Amino acid sequence: MTVPVATKGGKPITGVALEEFDIDVTSTPASTEPLSYAAAAADKSQASLSVRANFADPPITLPPTAWDYTDTSLTAIRLNPIGTNFGDPGVFGPSGLYEFSYTAVNPKLAGLGFAVLRDLATFFREAKTDDNGKPNPLAGNVKFIYTFCSSQPCRTMNDFVLLGFNQAEHAKHRGHDDDRRDDGGNADQRMAIDGVLNWKAGGSGIYMNYRFAQPTRTHRQHIARWYPEVQFPFADGTLHDSVTHQTDGRLDACRRSDTCPKIFQANSANEYWAKAGSLLTTDTQGHDLDLDRTPNVRYYLFASQPHGAGPASPLSKGICQQFENPIRPDPVLRALLFDLDEWVSTGREPPKNRVPRRSDGTLVASTPQSVEGFPNIPGVTYNGILHTGDLWDFGPKFDDGIVTIMPPNSLGSPYRALVPKTDADGNDVAGIRVPDVAAPLATYTGWGLRATPPNETNGAMLVDG
Repeated sequence: MTVPVATKGGKPITGVALEEFDIDVTSTPASTEPLSYAAAAADKSQASLSVRANFADPPITLPPTAWDYTDTSLTAIRLNPIGTNFGDPGVFGPSGLYEFSYTAVNPKLAGLGFAVLRDLATFFREAKTDDNGKPNPLAGNVKFIYTFCSSQPCRTMNDFVLLGFNQAEHAKHRGHDDDRRDDGGNADQRMAIDGVLNWKAGGSGIYMNYRFAQPTRTHRQHIARWYPEVQFPFADGTLHDSVTHQTDGRLDACRRSDTCPKIFQANSANEYWAKAGSLLTTDTQGHDLDLDRTPNVRYYLFASQPHGAGPASPLSKGICQQFENPIRPDPVLRALLFDLDEWVSTGREPPKNRVPRRSDGTLVASTPQSVEGFPNIPGVTYNGILHTGDLWDFGPKFDDGIVTIMPPNSLGSPYRALVPKTDADGNDVAGIRVPDVAAPLATYTGWGLRATPPNETNGAMLVDG
């Protein structure tokens, strides 16, 4: 899709923006990196470049001579090699996180993406032709509409529901009495989407409904922690956040309009380690939520599974210290998609929730190792590092979608992030345990430590193992 550029009274809008460049190999030639938005001016005093090896390290501010805009379009920068050691200006990597903060211009109305998803679904279900008279190829044949996605598109669906976009636009302007499911089994036409299968969304949203949005950014333990993605509400049920004093839930808007879809929230073990995924099924202090209060949602952990499977043969370590996890989710996802269809179309109840819980001891702190239960394995380092429950200050206009502080100010990690407990083999106890986990020949984890630099303490970019 192509979205318009926002203006104010016909004049260009400027604002702060942040680029993060994750450079995993040592590089001394000049490195060119694109910018999501053009810089507002060529004046280098309006921008700043810093570097750190690990997320928790203090940033090292580099001098203006360490970078240049590549041309007059101001849409990319070149990192200039002028040093010999990590942290010196121009020595890129390994494991270098470069943050370029600058004044950008011409933000795109990226939040229209939510309206496009809604209106496209409504078009397929109801319209005979489009605005130009071209026929709808599915006219009269659509009973139910499902979304099935992986990772970032699923975080999009989390915010799609949170922001109330599952209510079809026509349903906002007329009565609903005739729009419910009829005796022929057709869908409730007040809704855009009838069923949602989210694979690896965790409790996160997406950096899309904001000025100078960057929807492709994704939080991991090591990268992109400075972007708006993971903030309250994390869970579907209505909760009060004692930290921010907000009361909200991801399903509140669709409950008010009676347009909540049937939802499967399926996550790999990686979401617990890399995205504080436990906040989807706990309150902000780590206590179990009553999942029966969200009867239109089912929650599943794919035990010991990675975010993205590595090759099964030959095994590869990638950027990690240990081999990548080769378990694939496909058979279980196929079964869940079938279950979702039956739940929506016939009302047949799907499998019960299968997630780790505090109440039965299967959802625990990552440290000490004895609590998590991970065994001592020769050649494998366990340090319990994970994506913590961070809180950031993006400025006073953040609730209006305008970021004015970037990088944001850290307000600490007040939300308790927990992980699945493992058995004596190091495999997750709770969740859906596929044969490789239930009758294991190896230990499979949702985390993995980076191989560089030496004595690395950060999780790998996808934190798979």
